[in-house]
Amino acid sequence: MAPGPQTSRPHPEHLIYPYLLRDLVIDRPNQVWCTDVTYLPMPRGFLFLVAILDWYSRYVLAWMVSNTQDTAFCLQALEHALLLGCPEIFNSDQGCQFTSTAFTTRLKAAGIQISMDGRGRVFDNIFIERFWRTVKYEYVYLTDHRDGKELERGLTTYFRFYNTERPHQALGYRTPEDIHFANTPMA
Repeated sequence: MAPGPQTSRPHPEHLIYPYLLRDLVIDRPNQVWCTDVTYLPMPRGFLFLVAILDWYSRYVLAWMVSNTQDTAFCLQALEHALLLGCPEIFNSDQGCQFTSTAFTTRLKAAGIQISMDGRGRVFDNIFIERFWRTVKYEYVYLTDHRDGKELERGLTTYFRFYNTERPHQALGYRTPEDIHFANTPMA
């Protein structure tokens, strides 16, 4: 059986951080990164996918697939993303992976401000939610995967396409890579 709509729940002993993005003008890459976990249906069960996006450019900085919804695979994705840069603010939901001491300590160690969506406020992290819809409807639901390795290979190809070839209307029909690594802001 697949998980229900609330796959991320806060741990009662973890600190919840305020939402910092309300009325914030986001006008450059690496100003704000966002993350979330979703589940992907498989022939037998499901797997979890975490992704880290740059809010401004929609560039997929890192992602990981796991058969458990734990902090370790989210931290691994964060470490991969930090190889590409460092945001000023990191936004997530209040899921226990992101409120964990291990995750928040790593963000603080890098000098990153922590922002968390209000409870039940899916629109606070709208870009990652739209991203999940795109990934699922353009790739996951159209492709049969026998196992996790096949899914990972396919996602690698899809995310490369998403970052480097897929134009986005919100980006002036440019790609996330064009915006993320450009020396000029979007028009």
